[in-house]
Amino acid sequence: MYIRFPLSLRNVEDLLHERGIDVTHETVRFWWNRFGPMMAREIKRRRSQQLRQVTQWRWHLDEVLVKINGQTHYLWRAVDHEGEVLESYVTKTRDKASALKFLKKAMKRYGSPQEVVTDRLRSYGAAMRELGNANRQATGRHENNRAENSHLPFLRRERAMARFRQMRSLQKFAATHASVHNHFNHDRSLERRTRFKDLRDAALIEWRELLAA
Repeated sequence: MYIRFPLSLRNVEDLLHERGIDVTHETVRFWWNRFGPMMAREIKRRRSQQLRQVTQWRWHLDEVLVKINGQTHYLWRAVDHEGEVLESYVTKTRDKASALKFLKKAMKRYGSPQEVVTDRLRSYGAAMRELGNANRQATGRHENNRAENSHLPFLRRERAMARFRQMRSLQKFAATHASVHNHFNHDRSLERRTRFKDLRDAALIEWRELLAA
């Protein structure tokens, strides 16, 4: 519940109490730190093989500002044309070196995309030129709305968690949250109701199998 929904640790503690499970919020914190990344890695492993072909069409890249102990950090995110979050990466800067490392990390797992949509941040262009993909970059107005909209679920989670305390914890949670969000994201507005219900049921069954494992 803590990973899937915009809940605080104490919200989860109260919900479990209603179900007769007496645990503290610190126990919930321990559970998600211990088991959340494990489930996220398994989800990512299963989906990466299926997505490697379809995700090579178009990527949307964007970075969002995140405060850690009052200091500005940048969460870089790569999203495919269907809204699937491919990669999340946290840095202290948004220069060429950071953009290059982020792109290499994403391309190592998913291959090279045919088109990369970004904003007008010069770091993207410099990194793309070094990779030899400068001709694949697109920076048209409103073209990157897909990436900007994909930040919203994470930002809701950030508010519920009252910000982050460490860069490492931000990286861990961003990667875990992205995998779980992908697993339950079925384009509700695009699918027919019956199709959406089938997809949701299949995702829930697989989710329970992961929890049981």
